[in-house]
Amino acid sequence: MRAVVIEQYGVLPVVQEVPQPEPAPGGVVLKVEATGLCRSDWHGWMGHDPDIVLPHVPGHELAGTIAAVGPGVQGWQVGDRVTTPFICACGVCEQCREGNHQVCPNQLQPGFNYWGSFAEYVALPYASVNLVRLPLELDFDTAAGLGCRFATSFRAVRQVGRVAADENVVIFGCGGVGLSAVMIAAALGARVIAVDTNPEALKLARSYGAADTLQASLETVDEIRDLTGGGAHVTMDALGSNDIVQQALLALRPRGRHLQVGLLPSGVQLDVGRLIGQELQWLGSHGMPAHAYPEMLNLVATGNLKPADLITRTITLEQTPAALAALSTTTPAGVTIINP
Repeated sequence: MRAVVIEQYGVLPVVQEVPQPEPAPGGVVLKVEATGLCRSDWHGWMGHDPDIVLPHVPGHELAGTIAAVGPGVQGWQVGDRVTTPFICACGVCEQCREGNHQVCPNQLQPGFNYWGSFAEYVALPYASVNLVRLPLELDFDTAAGLGCRFATSFRAVRQVGRVAADENVVIFGCGGVGLSAVMIAAALGARVIAVDTNPEALKLARSYGAADTLQASLETVDEIRDLTGGGAHVTMDALGSNDIVQQALLALRPRGRHLQVGLLPSGVQLDVGRLIGQELQWLGSHGMPAHAYPEMLNLVATGNLKPADLITRTITLEQTPAALAALSTTTPAGVTIINP
């Protein structure tokens, strides 16, 4: 099969012919119909993830059709249209038994723990726990975008952040995660303020439901306080930046909630005194388990959420290495989907 192969961190990967994967016991192999290009893939390419072993195939947002079924798999067959969370949980540990698959200590992540979906085929473990059947009306490009950015934002905003109608919610960073969060928070009835350096991203944010947009600057915190009458109820770092974290915490009103979704490979400094004195909440959110997908898929089916609108570019496998490298200097507006 054809796949994008990383042979050295930070060096442009190439498309190569590599062996097609075989399904493990309890797992399946998918023919990849669509896969998303995500900043997490860039972190992996740069060597920020200790689980990656070179040579490596990235890619963790995906949708496709089952091409092969491993021993012990029940309820799934070749040809089924499916997607999966980027966190493939074991299904049997304490956290999984309690429904917290997104923090399973035995989790396997395609594109990180093993070869991922920037390829024509990808293996998925623990099929009974992690596969999500796709409605016939949901196309593969849209479904691929759900697996990481949209699902992550849905759980962060609705389930972890508990965003409610009429709350002031500030989203820092309007890439795929941030724009998904804008759309979801607006659909919940919140007043959304989007912050980014990219005017095109801010234009998209407004079209997805942001009431206000702010070009990131040294005055951002003051502007947020003016717009919200004293500070946001909820802030979210959708990019992963120490500077953003500082602004987000300063922009909160007392007893506000901060959602950290963007990765922080270089760490972060926190004003713990402010966290305590203002009774602020720092809330981490990491993906969403397969069993939580039905609520999100129902809202997509009814038109309350329109993740297809987030897709701004589709590219080929051959165009993927350059698009991955471009994330070193810019974050493109919207979601990029790869069609292998």
